Amino acid sequence: MATLNFKHLRYFWMVAKSGTIARACEQLHLTSQAVSGQLRELEEALGVELFRRAGRGLELTDAGRRILSYAEEIFALGDELLQVARDQTTRKSLPFVIGIADSVPKSVAHRLVQPALQLPEAVRLICREGRLTALLADLAVHRLDMVIADRPMPANLNVRGYSHLLGESDLTVFGTAELVKRLSGSFPALLDGAPFLMPGDDVAVRSRLEQWLESQRLQPCVVGEFDDSALLQAFGQAGSGLFVAPTAIASYVVEQYRVSAIGRIEVISEQLFAITTERRLSHPAIVAISQAARDEVFGKRARPDAPIDTDVARPSVPPTRMPGRGEHG
Repeated sequence: MATLNFKHLRYFWMVAKSGTIARACEQLHLTSQAVSGQLRELEEALGVELFRRAGRGLELTDAGRRILSYAEEIFALGDELLQVARDQTTRKSLPFVIGIADSVPKSVAHRLVQPALQLPEAVRLICREGRLTALLADLAVHRLDMVIADRPMPANLNVRGYSHLLGESDLTVFGTAELVKRLSGSFPALLDGAPFLMPGDDVAVRSRLEQWLESQRLQPCVVGEFDDSALLQAFGQAGSGLFVAPTAIASYVVEQYRVSAIGRIEVISEQLFAITTERRLSHPAIVAISQAARDEVFGKRARPDAPIDTDVARPSVPPTRMPGRGEHG
C-alpha cells in the first residue's frame, strides 16, 4: 500500500468509538452503505479484518484494536496541530504514554498518575490498558514510556526492562450494607460460605489470597472471577459478593462504591511496580509518579483507613504483616 487513506481511517475510528455503524453515521451525517463501503476498502488496503459481529453491534478484532491505538494517536496529534496553528502561543506538550495492567486497581492508578499532569511543563497524558504481556511488548518497542503493574518484570519475557517498586498495601474486605447484614460471626470466620468476588488468574494477589483462605480453613462461595479490578468493584457495589481492595484506598472505596470495610488481611501485601526501559528514572512524569506513590498513596501522608464495621469484624488475634520486597532490576 503506497499511502493511507485518512478519511477511511477516521470512519473506522468513529465506528470503533461509537460501537455501531448506525451511531457513527449519525455523527458523520453519512449513510450506512457509504460508511460500510469505506470500511471494506480500508480492510482491503490493510489486508486485515477490523471488526467482527457481536450481537447487534460490532467488536474490534485484535488487529482492529492495534490499529485503533494508532488512529487515536494520529487524530490526537492532528487536533494538537490545529490548536497550535490557531494559537501560536500554545506550548508543545510533553507526550507521556503509560500502560496500566488490567489487574491494577483503577482508583490507585488514577492517584498514582495524577501528579504527571501537575508538572510545570505541559504533559499530554495517553493511557493504555490491557494484559501485562501485551503492554510490555509495546514498552519494548518504545510505544510506551512506562507500565504500571501489580508484579515485577516477568523473568521469562525477552524484554529489557526494570521494575521499580512504587509501594505496597495490605488488603481490606468490603461488602454492601445489605450483604453484610446477612453475615454472622466475626472476621475472618464470616467469610466461610459468603458470596465472594475473586481476583482473576492474571492478578498477582490471587494466589496469595487463596493460600490465606486455605490456611484459615475458609471456603467462601466464589460467584465471579475478574481480571479487571474496576469491573470487580462494580459487581461488589451491586452487592453480588464481598471483595478485596488495597487498604491504602479503603476510604476511597467506601465513599465511591458505598460499601463497608468489614475486615483487614494484613498478612497479604499487594505491590505495585513501575516498569521502564531505564534503570534510573529520568522522565519528569515518571519521577513525579514515583514520588507521589512514596509520599501520598502508600506513604505517611496517605489518606487514613476506612473504619471497620465492628459488628461483624472482630479479629481475635492481631495478624502479622508480610515483609515487602525491594526494587527489582
